Amino acid sequence: MKTTNLKTHLIIRLEKGEEIVSSIIKACEENNIKLGILTGIGAMSHVEVGYFDTDKKEYFSNEYNGHLEILSLMGNITTKDEKLYLHPHVTFSDEENFAKGGHLNKGIISATGEIIIQIIDGRVNRFFDEEIGLNLMEL
Repeated sequence: MKTTNLKTHLIIRLEKGEEIVSSIIKACEENNIKLGILTGIGAMSHVEVGYFDTDKKEYFSNEYNGHLEILSLMGNITTKDEKLYLHPHVTFSDEENFAKGGHLNKGIISATGEIIIQIIDGRVNRFFDEEIGLNLMEL
């Protein structure tokens, strides 16, 4: 992973074999980023994406392998219980250009990943909402 901090934005280039979520968390921790917006593109060989079943209040996960193009990686960076909280979603396509997506749990870069984090001065914490079953922004 290579990074450049431009004060208002952190630019990250992920290399083949690197895991997306843990790399973004590491880069944010190294640059003391507590609040931000992330976007990205690139290519993956493996991805695990989840979806939240609102009736069961539970996450489910699906895995995909192959030549996967990241069409859009987006999300936000907040905190929960004084720790960094990354909430990323990804849309990707397969060899036939069929798109899928969901909450990004894990993604392995196959060529490169180009991620930009817009750094926001401040902090937004999250709390667990029992009724909904999710960690919501505390505003």
